[in-house]
Amino acid sequence: MQSLHVNGYDMPYLDVGEDRGRPPLVCVHGSLNDFRVWGCVLGPLSQRHRVIAVSLRHFFPERWDGLGDTYSIAQHVQDVIAFIDELDLGPVDLMGHSRGGHICFRVAQRRPDLLRRLVLAEPGGELDASLDPDYVGGPSPLLARFTASAEKIAAGDVDGGLAVFVDTLEGPGTWPRLPAMVKQNLRDNAMTLIGQVRDNRPPFSKADAESIKMPTLFILGARTKGLLPKVLHALAAHVPYSKTAIIPNATHPMFEQAPQKYSEVVLDFLAG
Repeated sequence: MQSLHVNGYDMPYLDVGEDRGRPPLVCVHGSLNDFRVWGCVLGPLSQRHRVIAVSLRHFFPERWDGLGDTYSIAQHVQDVIAFIDELDLGPVDLMGHSRGGHICFRVAQRRPDLLRRLVLAEPGGELDASLDPDYVGGPSPLLARFTASAEKIAAGDVDGGLAVFVDTLEGPGTWPRLPAMVKQNLRDNAMTLIGQVRDNRPPFSKADAESIKMPTLFILGARTKGLLPKVLHALAAHVPYSKTAIIPNATHPMFEQAPQKYSEVVLDFLAG
């Protein structure tokens, strides 16, 4: 593990593989995760690329108490931009999963000069009326579930809160079936959910999607249900230079469930 001081914060990261004359691949994790979540694909990806996996502000290895106002989408976008700037390696390839995909999308909007290619694995977020004909406004049902999860965690029922979060994304009864290591990684980042429910994450718009000008790969788990596939397909339809890959027999944690296929899809895109 190394760290880079950006925006007054020491951002931890893993740096694996050699330069090989290609842009490095910077990886941004999603909710309740950290740089360890990419462990299943670091080997295959680093055979052809230098891979740099970051842990965002307040995630493991930091032990955050959930207090303060320095956890937000806006802060994490600023941090990733500053991190890539500080690396000073030229334009990079940027990959994000879930909430990390949302962050990478916003980085691509704000600083396209920093990026060569963009990989978004089921980016998290919601759609506004310009992308969703069924848009009615009002409170998000997903946010309500995540808020209930965060309240349990804040009250000390960490596993109970995580069960609500995981079951919301993957279906009822998922939490007890998770491997022990996956559960522990989620526990290590549980307090970040308290910050996340205050994110005020802006919804995606058609104009947002049309503003992404670099080649972009969207990756979808074939068995992912709910809002995530809807968001992905809506964005992919309006990002000008995009393609979509589907990982068979996989859900939201697709690169953990099918690491070899996921790596092949990413490497083929980056080589294009």
